[in-house]
Amino acid sequence: MKKKILPVVLTLGIAASLAVPYAGYAASTTEKIDQQLTQLKKMKAEAQQKANDAQNQITKVHTEKDQATKDMNTLVNQVNEASKKLTKLNEEIDQVSDTLADNAKQLDEAEARVETRDQMLKSRVRLMYMNGFVSYMDVLLSATSFSDFLNRIEALKSIVNQDKEILVANKKDKETVAQKKIDTEEQLEKVKALYADADALRDDLQAKEKAKEVKIASLTKQERVLEDISEESDKQITQLAKQEADLQAKKRAASKAKSPFTYSGGKLGYPLAAQAPLTSDFTNRINPVTGRSESHKGIDLGAPKGTGILAAENGSVIYASWMNGYGNCVIVDHGNGLWTVYGHIMNDGIYVKVGDLVKRGQKIAGVGSTGQSTGNHLHFEVRKNEVPTDPKPFLR
Repeated sequence: MKKKILPVVLTLGIAASLAVPYAGYAASTTEKIDQQLTQLKKMKAEAQQKANDAQNQITKVHTEKDQATKDMNTLVNQVNEASKKLTKLNEEIDQVSDTLADNAKQLDEAEARVETRDQMLKSRVRLMYMNGFVSYMDVLLSATSFSDFLNRIEALKSIVNQDKEILVANKKDKETVAQKKIDTEEQLEKVKALYADADALRDDLQAKEKAKEVKIASLTKQERVLEDISEESDKQITQLAKQEADLQAKKRAASKAKSPFTYSGGKLGYPLAAQAPLTSDFTNRINPVTGRSESHKGIDLGAPKGTGILAAENGSVIYASWMNGYGNCVIVDHGNGLWTVYGHIMNDGIYVKVGDLVKRGQKIAGVGSTGQSTGNHLHFEVRKNEVPTDPKPFLR
């Protein structure tokens, strides 16, 4: 028996000794892959930080641009109000000028009347001075009766009083017209001063308006530069995510782990827990947020905030974080070069992390409106070998 056992023991020992180098090789490969994964994660974190910094700058520029636009609108309204004020002032100046001309005419006529009456009164005074009371006495003594005498006295009083009233009226009229002329001239000077102030205000507002236009143009240029930087960072992050996914696949192969990828063609699962209307198609369009022409890389499905976002197929999560215009975003690798992208996820609405294996129909996130979005919806993309393709045929 001992002779038979010995060969078996030796055989097992040889097999064990042969297995050790292979296990060591597998461990060495796995360790190298882990090191590469660690390095990739570090690079991805740096790229993510760069993208976040660019996004923060974009947000700041957007805020400044919005404020500048509001200031611009306020200035435009102020310019319009100033223009209305100028029009009103011009009308008032014309009216005052007409009034001045009319007052001058009235003044000339009044002065002519006063001059005529003054001459008449002066002649009468000279006559009275030369004849003294004789004239009055002649008038009175020539009365034919006592009644006639009384009537003559009343007539003389009436004449004297009338002369006095004419003199007072003329004097008052002259003073009134003269004062009116002074008042009108003062009003004209005031209106001219207001016109000058309004004109200066208009020039100032126009200068500010021009400055705001320059600022908005500058902010728009800065915004586009930052968007280009952020877009480049997103591309870098996506490339790093692909490299990480490839390394994960190598790691599974080295450890002989079962692949989570089952997609080999056919329809994908619907990416929402409930059917939703298509609000934007896979086409060229004007971005509703930036106003710039763009190629819409996926489809938008309108749904209430918090609606469950489902994995369209079995796969591995290769990205789960913020990505520029996508806002909170998840990318799932389904193998054979097929990815699905889920964008505008609500804050705190990503329920998976990088490296997680997900199953078709699994809830991975919640609908939101983060990133470049004007309302709650899911932005859903299908990428074949990293190139966006129309998702609709995959869902029909």
